[in-house]
Amino acid sequence: MVDIARDPAILKRRRRRQVAAGIAGGLAIIVVSVKLSQMEPAPVSVERATLLLDTVKRGTIIREVRGVGTLVPEDTRWISATTDGRVERILLRPGAVVAPDSVIVELSSPSVEQEALTTRLALQSAEASLANLRVQNQNSLLNQESAIAAAEAEFKKAKMQATTDAELAKEKLISQLTLQTSEVNLELSRTRLEIEHKRQATAQEALDAQVRVQQAAVDQAKGAAALAAKRLASLKVTPGFSGVLQVVGVEVGEMIAPGKSVARVADPMRLKASLKVPENQAKDVDVGQPAQVDTRSAVIAGRVSRKDPAAINGTITVDITLVDPLPRGAVPDLSVDGTIQLELMANVLNVGRPALGQEESTVSLFRVINGTGDAQRVQVKLGRGSVSSIEVKSGLSEGDQVVLSDMSNYDSHDKVRLR
Repeated sequence: MVDIARDPAILKRRRRRQVAAGIAGGLAIIVVSVKLSQMEPAPVSVERATLLLDTVKRGTIIREVRGVGTLVPEDTRWISATTDGRVERILLRPGAVVAPDSVIVELSSPSVEQEALTTRLALQSAEASLANLRVQNQNSLLNQESAIAAAEAEFKKAKMQATTDAELAKEKLISQLTLQTSEVNLELSRTRLEIEHKRQATAQEALDAQVRVQQAAVDQAKGAAALAAKRLASLKVTPGFSGVLQVVGVEVGEMIAPGKSVARVADPMRLKASLKVPENQAKDVDVGQPAQVDTRSAVIAGRVSRKDPAAINGTITVDITLVDPLPRGAVPDLSVDGTIQLELMANVLNVGRPALGQEESTVSLFRVINGTGDAQRVQVKLGRGSVSSIEVKSGLSEGDQVVLSDMSNYDSHDKVRLR
């Protein structure tokens, strides 16, 4: 076979076409790459039915906080032992209706019983001594009155003798010495009578002082006896007011000391709601604010009556005094929900409370883009909030539709497509 030489011009043109084709292909690849880099990635799809959406609106919202708790009695009293003793009998059990003088528990204490007997006998002795002293004083006064009577008789006799002697002396029938003797006897009897009167006054004062001393001893003995009798009576533990017995904290045979809590009694007709409010929401709760308590069978109006000064386990206890009558079946320890009205905010831009939105914070929410079915992430500044609504300070406009559901699974996406 004979090789045929190719025309160099043809080879040159072929190489040119190959180079041109390579350059065109490279340019096409570059253009396509640039276009692809400028295109946005397709947004992730989310089922619209699984999301909670709300529309931003302007209007009035009631700022509220919510808490859960129970109904508790307004009047609850622990009945404590006032003396030491041994539990002999438990007469009533929890749930019993009690009167002020109902005996719940009976105690025994030999020392208390002995003290009551001793003080009672001491009182009787003191009262007998006082009576005896009064009798003695009466006799002393009678003796003194007798002495005064004798002195008065002696004075009258001396006076009559002196008068008679004076008349006889005028007639020169007796001597001047006899007259002077009669006058001296008169003066002596007068002095003796005055002394007896003074002795009677001082004796009365002394006798009164003795009676006061003995009366004080009687009063002291009476107070000791009354205290001992009260301690003896306290061996029968009574509530002191009407109510329902809730707890008996002792057992038969147990030795108890003064101050030991024996039983708890509450008035079931006067109940209040004790709510646990999250501490970050309770800062604006004040006494006197209106509230509503849901007992599951009725909603009762009330007012804040007390707020704990410190938080426990992340909550603050708030007491609600009920204004409306309790519904039938409302009993202590019944679980309730409560809503406290903090303030009324008029003409504010607001939206439903987002799942992760807190008061006075900035959050990212997905705003629905009208006409495309997509939702774009936007930064929203929130203000004061209520139980179900929250104020919008910036980032949204009236009429915007936003997703309130938890979208933390899409933190890496700025746009989602709602199907």
